[in-house]
Amino acid sequence: MKKKGYRPVTKVKNPEPKTEDPDWVIWAAWADRITFEEIKKKTGYTESDVIKIMRKTLKPNSFRLWRKRVNQKSIKHRKKFEYSRKQITSKIKKGDYL
Repeated sequence: MKKKGYRPVTKVKNPEPKTEDPDWVIWAAWADRITFEEIKKKTGYTESDVIKIMRKTLKPNSFRLWRKRVNQKSIKHRKKFEYSRKQITSKIKKGDYL
């Protein structure tokens, strides 16, 4: 018999740590929608600082995978992200679908 008003708690696989937590930088570096500029604004770490932290804390192969992912994704840098969004919207407006 179910209890009335019971709702199951959905657990997130990788919940966001608190910003003060050192693990937040690692979490944010892996997150696609958080740019290096946002990381710098919240923590004061530059892109090179984040790379050093990731190199120090990750296994060598995991670091290589992360670097490859960051270099391929244009969304980790705000200017590249905005440029790619402009290209996508201009293609859609012209009718050149992806």
